[in-house]
Order: sequence, then structure tokens, then C-alpha cells
Amino acid sequence: MRDRKVMLVTGGGRGIGAAIARQAAAQGYLVAVNYLRDRRSAESVVREILAGGGKAAAVAGDVSKTNDVTRLFEETAKHLGPVTHVVNNAGITGRSSRLDAADEATIRACIDINVTGSILVAREACRRMALSHGGAGGAIVNMSSGAASLGSPHEYVWYAASKGAIDSFTIGLAKEMAEEGIRVNAVAPGLIETEIHERSAGDPARMERIRPTIPMKRIGTTGEVAGAVLFLLSDAASYITGAVLRVAGGR
Repeated sequence: MRDRKVMLVTGGGRGIGAAIARQAAAQGYLVAVNYLRDRRSAESVVREILAGGGKAAAVAGDVSKTNDVTRLFEETAKHLGPVTHVVNNAGITGRSSRLDAADEATIRACIDINVTGSILVAREACRRMALSHGGAGGAIVNMSSGAASLGSPHEYVWYAASKGAIDSFTIGLAKEMAEEGIRVNAVAPGLIETEIHERSAGDPARMERIRPTIPMKRIGTTGEVAGAVLFLLSDAASYITGAVLRVAGGR
């Protein structure tokens, strides 16, 4: 069915990804919740969606690996239908530190998932959704970060660099796909209340330390970021492509 909206959310089992999956399902999307290792969290989100009358499936896969990415789209199509909307949300920071204290494995993993992974997922989406490939068009939202312009000194400058790459990628791909029926945008969250600060960065005090520097003097919610993503994917944003929407409380 051409009017069926099928969304693939990478890294959709926790945090912002889970909030996007829930809101998307509430708006009528069929949602594929991608995960790498945390199957339990992804399946929990799927159960919530099913309990609310929606349709969803948990799909495993490493976005930094081409074969896994191809399988993500194939599995989604098998369970829900051809993908029409993509949210490139999977990402990591690595342990917080200065660059001279960071190990190579941390840096490489961050770039592999945040940058290469997003590019590979978007490439597969374009191959399937572009008009010249027989697709019906669609929309992609990449997850950037306020770190792209702030630089994240003394925390994870490599992560900030990865998100700067996402901004450039979003702008270029949006222009490339403009005549292919695919809109490409990005959302750049600021300080959002998720477990990434403790789980990935190992810095549980970060939110309260940074809160005073936010003009709105509060931490954002995953729902607020999800709302911005869903707007950019919607027909209400039909003339928006190549945009990076900052959701950061003024910071």
C-alpha cells in the first residue's frame, strides 16, 4: 500500500530512539525498532506499541556493517512493509575524557556507528526509496547533536566531530535526493535526560553540571526531541530539506 507509513528507527530500544518509536506508532506509523545488543529493551518498546493497538517489530543489526544494514531493511519489509521513513538515531559517545586520554578503540567505534552507520543506512534507504530506483520517495532524519557546534571540549571532541559530519552529510544528501522524492533533515538535541550520560559517557553528574549554562535553565526530554523528529518526517514539513533543527533550550 502506497499510503502505508513504515518507519525504521535505528537504536530504537532506549532513550530518544524509544521515544521516537512510541510517538511514531501513536501517529499511525508501523515501526521497526532496531537494536544491536539490548534485545530486551527493543522488545519492551514493541510490546508497548502492540498494547496500544499499533504495529511494530524488533530488528537486530549493526548499522556499521553493510550486510546487517541490508538485512534491517529486508526484515522490516518482511514484517511491516517497505520502509518509507528512516530515523538514523543509533549513536554512542564513548567514555568522557580529553582527546589525549582517549583510546583508539573508543574513537573508531564512535565514528563507525555515528558516521559510517548513518551513511550506510541512508544509502540503503535511498536505494529503496528513490524514484529512479522505482521507489515512492520518503524521508530521512539524521540525529545530530548540539555538540557539533559546541565542540564538547574536555568531554568527547571525537563525538562532536562525528556529529559535525552528520550535519554536512545531511545538507549534501538533501540536495542530492531533492529530485528523488526523498527529504533529508537532521535534529540536533542539546542536553536531554537519557541514560547516555551514565551508560555510554560514564559521567552521571554531567546533566546537573551543564544545566546552568542552558538559557532555558532546564534539561530537555526525549519526547521533545521525538516531536521535532516526527515533525520533520511529516507532510507538514513537505518543503523542508537539508535543515538541522536544534532542540537545545537555547544552548
